[in-house]
Amino acid sequence: MIINHPLLGPRDSAEFTYMGDAKLIERPDWQDPEALAKFIDYGYMRDNPAGAHRELWYHEQGDRSFLVVTRDTTTHEISAVELARDVARSRGRSR
Repeated sequence: MIINHPLLGPRDSAEFTYMGDAKLIERPDWQDPEALAKFIDYGYMRDNPAGAHRELWYHEQGDRSFLVVTRDTTTHEISAVELARDVARSRGRSR
């Protein structure tokens, strides 16, 4: 599978490590009164869809960037690749 890195161009998926659901970017606020329940969901609950799914990939053997890859889990066709930092910033996260 080839992942078209936004900065470095096409790369073989062997250079990357799959990190799980892209919802990991949306870490709950630890100061929230309901933080425990939210952290349990954050840490353990994952979707397992058949079809389009947003995933977090780490470019371990490259520039060490995190990517959000939108991939069809039934065909492995990749429809979008974004830098995770840009996705996080677009959702209001500063770090």
